[in-house]
Amino acid sequence: MSKDPISVPVKRRTILKAGLALGAMQVASPFVTKSLADEPVKIGLDNPATGTYAALGKNELIGCQLALEQINAKGGILGRKVELLVEDSTSGDAGTAVEKARKLIDRDQVNFLLGNINSALAAAMANVSYEKGVFHVVPGGHTDPITGANCHWNVFRVCNTTQMEANAVAGTLIKTAGKKWYYLTPDYAFGHTLQAGLEKAAAALGGTKVGGDLTPLGTTDFSSYLIKAQAANPDVIIFLQAGDDAVNALKQAVQFGLDKKFHLAGAQQELEVLIGLPPEARIGTWVFEWYWKQPNVAHVNDFVADIRKRSGGHVPTARTWFGYAATHTCALAAAAAKSLDAVKMAKAMQGFKLPPEVALMPDGAFYRAAQNQLIPDLYVGNAQAKGSDPEDLFNVTDVVKGITTAGTVEDTGCKMTWPA
Repeated sequence: MSKDPISVPVKRRTILKAGLALGAMQVASPFVTKSLADEPVKIGLDNPATGTYAALGKNELIGCQLALEQINAKGGILGRKVELLVEDSTSGDAGTAVEKARKLIDRDQVNFLLGNINSALAAAMANVSYEKGVFHVVPGGHTDPITGANCHWNVFRVCNTTQMEANAVAGTLIKTAGKKWYYLTPDYAFGHTLQAGLEKAAAALGGTKVGGDLTPLGTTDFSSYLIKAQAANPDVIIFLQAGDDAVNALKQAVQFGLDKKFHLAGAQQELEVLIGLPPEARIGTWVFEWYWKQPNVAHVNDFVADIRKRSGGHVPTARTWFGYAATHTCALAAAAAKSLDAVKMAKAMQGFKLPPEVALMPDGAFYRAAQNQLIPDLYVGNAQAKGSDPEDLFNVTDVVKGITTAGTVEDTGCKMTWPA
């Protein structure tokens, strides 16, 4: 990303090396034994630290780290210290993400798996965690099937589905910007399902698709796509890119002057992207999944202050909250089940409501039973060049309750089966 607001170096294998050294000591001293309470509970994070989604991954990591500190300060998980083991999945290589997931599970013996930002990688990891029977939380991979047609009893998700995002913003876009939409869509699972969700939501309100293009992940030159979008003469050009791709696409659209002719908008938008854009490109109608400026919501100011201390003064983003909520979910599941058994924890989380200090939103958030999808609030509004703070770059005009956008479990296609 052109401007990386938060950068946290991670010594990925420090914890593991320490563990191996201890193992060697035990071999040398066969009469030294350790109780289970002395063994740490391990959470494995398999997420991008490099590539298009690196800045998003770093912010999810910061949220995980704060949650870990809070959990350990309160006695850990079931009285045991908690450790976070971090692997770089890359931003787009499913093979690497799967390899790292297997390493965390098989070699490092993690009790919980977290990841991934990239929806395709999250789906591939979910298949591994399901095979291994490991409790898995997806902080920020949005494609519908993860908690829909391909749902698993052990896989929970913090971020919204793409259909939820589409349902939240479609009405505002139709009302304020027009009914003819042209789509610029990243060519992988997240983009495909987000466009499908927007087409469905728009059609129900009289909206139509006048064209579209699929853009490869990592695209830097969007000029050919923007020329085609302009020729279609839509009311709205819909940008569905994320991370560095979104920065490049929107920056070039404004350089082409398309913002003077069309409404530039989309569904999911993120603070990392707005920070990376020049002020004149901070425009359009979007959905934020969490926003840091919520003056009347309990605990939000404390969370913002805690993150600022750890990030050089930067505010938390939705990604920061994803990592924070995902890590707390692990501790909450173990506490509710009074066990680290994955099946017992997953059953204990059916319908589980996050405590206010973790939910950090007006209407709270809960994991919907029989789907394992978190149902939170969504924040609809418009990007802004500047606000009351250098990182206040989004004006929330409507807080939408997630339950109004989520449809029914039957709508999602999730038919969850449990181990015998």
